[in-house]
Amino acid sequence: MTHKPSPLNRKFWTPGVMVMAVFMAAGALSIIARFTGGIGYVTNLSNARPWGLWVGVDVATGVALAAGGFTTAALAHIFGRHYYEPVTRPALLTAALGYTFVVLGLLVDIGRSWAIWKPMFYWNTNSVLFEVAMCVMVYLNVLYIEFFPIIAEQFKGRVHLPGLLSGLNSLVDGILKIGDAILEKIMWIFIILGVVLSCMHQSSLGSLMLVAPTKLHPLWYTPILPLLFLTSAFAVGYPMVVFETTLATSSFKLDDEMGILTPLTRITIFLLGIYMVLKLGDMAIRGTYVYLLDGTHQTNSFIIEILFGVMIPWIMLLFERVRKSRKGIFTAAALIVGGVVLNRINVFIVGYKPPLAENTYFPAPGEILVTLGLIATLMFIYRFAVTYLPILQESKEVSS
Repeated sequence: MTHKPSPLNRKFWTPGVMVMAVFMAAGALSIIARFTGGIGYVTNLSNARPWGLWVGVDVATGVALAAGGFTTAALAHIFGRHYYEPVTRPALLTAALGYTFVVLGLLVDIGRSWAIWKPMFYWNTNSVLFEVAMCVMVYLNVLYIEFFPIIAEQFKGRVHLPGLLSGLNSLVDGILKIGDAILEKIMWIFIILGVVLSCMHQSSLGSLMLVAPTKLHPLWYTPILPLLFLTSAFAVGYPMVVFETTLATSSFKLDDEMGILTPLTRITIFLLGIYMVLKLGDMAIRGTYVYLLDGTHQTNSFIIEILFGVMIPWIMLLFERVRKSRKGIFTAAALIVGGVVLNRINVFIVGYKPPLAENTYFPAPGEILVTLGLIATLMFIYRFAVTYLPILQESKEVSS
C-alpha cells in the first residue's frame, strides 16, 4: 500500500478558522485577566476546591485523548503493522498538540506558574504529581522529536530565509538533513520510550485520586483507579484516531481511509471490552451499584458515562455492518471519546466533593473561555500543520 502524505492545497482562512480565532482571542483575554488579577479573579476555585475545569478537562482529558499517538505508534512500529502508517502522522500530531495543550493548561492552573520548572531539580519521589510532571515533560519532548522528520521532509533543500538571515540557509538545511539522518537510525528508541512513558503517566493520573477516599464519590473511588485510567486510555486511543481522521477527511474532502479504520475498530472491541469488564466488575465486587438509584446528579452522570460511553458503543462495534459504515464507526468512536471525557470530568469534578466545601463548584465564565480558547488553538494549529506539512494524504484523484 503506497502512502505519500503531502501538504494539502486548501484555503487556510475559512469561516471555521475565523471562528477559532475569535475563541482564541477570548481565551487570551481571560488568560491575561488570570495573570493580572490572580487565579481567583477568573475562577470559582477555592481552598476547598483547588482544582476544577482546567484540571478535569485541560489536563486529565487532554492526556487521555492524546493516547492515539502512542497506541498507533505501538501498532505500526513496535508490532510491525505498517499497514496503519497512513494514520500514524495525524495521530502523532494530535498527541503532540494534546500534550502541549496539557502543559499550557497547567501553566494557567498552577498558582505560581513561574515555578513550574522546579520538579526538574527538586525531586519529591514520594509524590504522584512528581511522576506525572516528569513523564509528561519527557514525553512531550519525545513527541516533538518524533515529529521532527515530518518538518525535515518538508523543508530539506528548500530553506529560504529572508533578508539578513539568508546566510543561514545552508546551516539550517544541514541541521535538518543531519538531524533527520540520525533520527532515522535511532527513532525506535523514542517510539518505545513514548509508549512506556505514556503507560506510566496515564495510570498515575488515576493514582492522584487514591489519596482522596473521603472526597471522591464511591462510584469512582477504587483501588484499581490507576488501572482503569490506563485501560480507558488504551480503549480510547483508536476511537480517537477514527474520530479525528473522519473529521479531517470529511473537512478536506479526502479519501475516507475505511480500509484502515475498520480493522482499528475490531481492536477497539477487545480493548474497550477489557475496560468495561474491569469497570463493571469492580462496581459489583465493591457493591457500589447500590448508589445507582440515588437519583443524584453524580449517579446520573455515572450511568450516562457507562451506558453511552462504554456499553452502547461496544455493542455497536460487535456488528460488522456498523464497522463497515463510515457513519457507524464515527458514531461509536464519538461515543467512546465522549465517555472518556465524561469519565475524567466525573472523577475530577462531578464526583469530587470535599466534605468541607460550602458551595457546589461550577466553572466561572473565565475558566470556560480559557478552555475553549485552548481547544480552539489546538484546532487552529492542527489546521495549519496539515495545510503546510506532509501529514495527510490527498485523495487519489487529486494526487494523480
